[in-house]
Amino acid sequence: MITSKRLAAGVCALLAALTAGIAFPVAAVADETTANAPKVDLVLDVSGSMRAKDIDGQSRMAAAKQAFNEVLDATPEEVRLGIRTLGANYPGDDRKTGCKDTAQLYPVGPLDRTEAKTAVATLTPTGWTPIGPALLKAADDLDDGEGSKRIVLITDGEDTCAPLDPCEVAREIAAKDIGLTIDTLGLVPSTKLSRQLSCIAEATGGTYTSVEHTDELTDRVNQLVDRAADPVVTPVATQGADACAKAPTLKSGLYTDREEFGQERWYRVDVQAGQELRASVSVAADRAVNPDYGTLLRAVTVHGREIVRGEAAGIGRTDVISTGLRYPKPERDDDDSDKPAAETVCLQVTNSFSAASGVKTTPGMPLELTVDLVDGPSNASDVASFGLGRGWWLLGALILAGFLAGLVWGWLSRWRVAVWRTN
Repeated sequence: MITSKRLAAGVCALLAALTAGIAFPVAAVADETTANAPKVDLVLDVSGSMRAKDIDGQSRMAAAKQAFNEVLDATPEEVRLGIRTLGANYPGDDRKTGCKDTAQLYPVGPLDRTEAKTAVATLTPTGWTPIGPALLKAADDLDDGEGSKRIVLITDGEDTCAPLDPCEVAREIAAKDIGLTIDTLGLVPSTKLSRQLSCIAEATGGTYTSVEHTDELTDRVNQLVDRAADPVVTPVATQGADACAKAPTLKSGLYTDREEFGQERWYRVDVQAGQELRASVSVAADRAVNPDYGTLLRAVTVHGREIVRGEAAGIGRTDVISTGLRYPKPERDDDDSDKPAAETVCLQVTNSFSAASGVKTTPGMPLELTVDLVDGPSNASDVASFGLGRGWWLLGALILAGFLAGLVWGWLSRWRVAVWRTN
């Protein structure tokens, strides 16, 4: 009997040990996965000025709430998201107290969409605009783990709590070298606000965007949250030339440069037979610019013949404008064996930005260039021709259809005239 009890106790102990041995590694793996997950802290200005009704006929606060609800619905599962407020709780006039008014509305972690939306719905425009203190606290919210970390600051006004300069705070955060990026969005087209938010973003390699409509706010925040989930890529600083012959040769990667108003920058890429070149460029207006502008990216041969182009034009409602192109180089035929296997393609980046009155034109605007060389399509007809690529097939079909339609219409017209004369 005693032996049976001891045996039963031993089996239970063994099962308990096995359970613990299985549980601990799983917990460890879960903790490691959480620690390496991308993290985003949305920092929202809830100061009194957010009551202003100048965004699509509603208040700035209502527009922000609507945008947040859509962002929360679209947040990827792997992103650990939190929400921090500034100026949401203290309505008084005491500056010292008002400049401490920042709180974590929703902690950074696995997202419960219903709970987060409920928390956002309770917000009412209240107090001051302590941007600097809020950024310091937001950095603490994210200061753990090895995954990407991003703060997205949405505000309609400058910091009201100097001498704690938010730009210096951003530089201090960057100096910690914790891999944290701050992106800023301004809800009011103001030169002073633009200057401050641009400085905050640039200090950590982030972006500044001016938004004046709810859908723009939603789209931009969604882009930034999605970007946090992407693998972290460190851009390489390069310097384009004023001519293809003097341009640096780039490989696949992400590059940064600066381009002055109306300037052109040249880069070279060697494309092997059977490869496809995919290139995109973004130019950020980090200062006040005139409303009509665009960016052009061209791929040309070393002899100056255009291969393909991508084009984009802006209407003054966004501060980052992008364009891209694709150029597939076909495999070599047996008859081409005497030709070089690689072709040097020159990438030309130009812009039609113009400076507003009193705006400095130097240094140039931030430029981000992505170059990717991948296996080309198997169908050689996909090769771009005079910038149209496969568009030549569509153009030919339209011409033929128009010609046939003209013949049919002419025949019908002559038939109707003949019938009329007969009658």
